[in-house]
Amino acid sequence: MRKNESLLVSFVAAGLAVLGLLLASVALGTTSSGATAGAGGATTIDVTLKEFSITPNHLMAPPGPVKLRVTNSGVMAHNFAVTGYPELPLLAPGETKVLDLGTVKAGSYEVKCTVAGHAASGMTAMLMVAEGAAVSTGAAASSGAAVSSGAGPAMSNAEMDATMDAVAKKFPQKTAGHGGDTMDPKIMPDGTKEFDITAKIVDWEVEAGKIVKAWTYNGVVPAPQIKVDVGDKVRVVLRNELPESTSLHFHGIRVPNAMDGVDPYTQPPIKPGETFTYEFTAIEAAVGIYHSHHDAQVQVPNGMFGAFLIGEMPVPKSLGAVHVTQTVNMVLNDAGTIGLSLNGKSFPATEPYVLSLGDSMIVNYMNEGLQIHPMHLHQPKGWVIAKDGIPLESPYAQDTIVVAPGERYTVLYTATDKGVWAWHCHILNHAETPTGMTGMVTALIVQ
Repeated sequence: MRKNESLLVSFVAAGLAVLGLLLASVALGTTSSGATAGAGGATTIDVTLKEFSITPNHLMAPPGPVKLRVTNSGVMAHNFAVTGYPELPLLAPGETKVLDLGTVKAGSYEVKCTVAGHAASGMTAMLMVAEGAAVSTGAAASSGAAVSSGAGPAMSNAEMDATMDAVAKKFPQKTAGHGGDTMDPKIMPDGTKEFDITAKIVDWEVEAGKIVKAWTYNGVVPAPQIKVDVGDKVRVVLRNELPESTSLHFHGIRVPNAMDGVDPYTQPPIKPGETFTYEFTAIEAAVGIYHSHHDAQVQVPNGMFGAFLIGEMPVPKSLGAVHVTQTVNMVLNDAGTIGLSLNGKSFPATEPYVLSLGDSMIVNYMNEGLQIHPMHLHQPKGWVIAKDGIPLESPYAQDTIVVAPGERYTVLYTATDKGVWAWHCHILNHAETPTGMTGMVTALIVQ
């Protein structure tokens, strides 16, 4: 998409008025309801855990020292984690513990219970850290009324609207690092296409000013796209520079059992400093992904995933003549250090897409997170043409595509109406908070 960068700048600038209606982000604030200002200017926020919720669902504090006083009011054991910080030990029912985050920079941080299955059942929240006056996590105020924070000055609807408009105009926000670009192979004397990959931890800017420790292939999130043709001989050389062992699985790609990347069954784990070579022939077309299969609940959501495409996806004849100008991968994530994101970035740092009226694009949705994501493009309606890389005999129209972890959906979109169209996950707290849009949101610009 870099070739569209100059085009994006001009059309995003022209569409700011529309963006102001469609896209918003975190309003600025001091502390959320139940927060107190402690000695030395520290903010302490009371948090309650139970089956299956975290209250408040949207925690807010100014930049600086932040403490979270967490109480388990449920009947089961729970824990509490904020992205990028050590998690609390398990809390027994009725127990209270304090998580001292130290000095926290402005940004948004995912909060969740990491007990297996609890986050997927609803135990997730967001910590919003920003300069200024706080907006409550409670119910929205009526028209013209101030929204109470429970601490500090209230923010009126007019103030909130102005803040949301200012943040919306930052989209698309520039950040360091760009993932998912196609990797050029080394062509060996026998025609084998070799891809050299290094697993390593790097600083990754998820949104402006929010730097996390990402676990990556070749230093980017998502990893570089690997694309080959049916019949190609493929060699992937993986060097491990992580602090722990790893292995590499080709998800949705037909490979010999010895190349499946599942230690200890098909290979020994690749220890830190070691290298392992995967070799196979691309014997059939595929829309796949490559990711870690060792300590995967940490390594994958932290960033170790990328697209692996074999051959070309045909457009069903039943859809008539279409002019496909681009094929893009949209990798979904909701956990780890990366958190709620599209292709390794969170709104307003997500990447917009551009289509000319009448043109079409093919989108490969790939879910590498821990939860389902119903992806919704406001316009135009999509035609699902393949599931997990298998072309469908009868494509079907759908405006919200539910993508479960590990699934891939290939969708054809044709631009039918001009404008800036919001594009987001329709689990609402993955895309929008009481103070605006965040996380898994981008836009399609139809010119």
